[in-house]
Amino acid sequence: MAILRHYTAPVPPYVRVTDLRKTFGAVVAVDSASWSADPGAVTCVLGPNGAGKTTMIECLEGLQRPDAGTVRVLDVDPWEAGPEHRARVGVMLQDGGLPQSVSAARLLSHLTRLHAGPTDVDALIDRLEINTFAATPVRRLSGGQRQRVALAAALLARPDVAFLDEPSAGLDPHARREVWSLIQDTAARGAAVVVTTHSFEEAERLADRIVIVHRGRVVADGTPAQVAGDRSLEDAYFSLTWSPS
Repeated sequence: MAILRHYTAPVPPYVRVTDLRKTFGAVVAVDSASWSADPGAVTCVLGPNGAGKTTMIECLEGLQRPDAGTVRVLDVDPWEAGPEHRARVGVMLQDGGLPQSVSAARLLSHLTRLHAGPTDVDALIDRLEINTFAATPVRRLSGGQRQRVALAAALLARPDVAFLDEPSAGLDPHARREVWSLIQDTAARGAAVVVTTHSFEEAERLADRIVIVHRGRVVADGTPAQVAGDRSLEDAYFSLTWSPS
């Protein structure tokens, strides 16, 4: 009698970057970069300011068009994506990108009405301690407070893919830990979360996979253990990126 075995096909990456190149005049911001991000995992794109991290993410968000190579998010070219695709992608920009005159609570409440199955916005506001400044207009918030509002805006629609550009920048240690916990919970429900950072602590704490970017190129890609080997992540990073020139 034959034994029937259940087979589950592997889920392909939700994010793919293949030989991506992007220039601004004579400046090569991204140079033949390739990497991917899986569902249910946090992928940290690690590198200093000016390494090309933000430009890569902007190509994946459909804000920049590649000069060469391809990017795919949920198997769609983001430059040509429609509203249904964009509703499945959460975006936290480096500068926030938030309207300035509205209060934090009113902004998030409005955003929930734009999505079919948003998370509990009140619970999200409480978790990120936005309730302590919920009635304050965005223009009067501190940098760390704006970070929390921008993160909530990126995640409240329960996206399948989230691009978070330096989400813990400017936060105190307590708020940083809560942000990290929320990011891990987002990945645990099956989303692909891509975090850009220049913080070794953040990458070590969060990452299932680390992509190190230096001068627009990917110089390492793997699990934290694979990238670091028997050294600290910081030591591994500098050994990969240091150049006497």
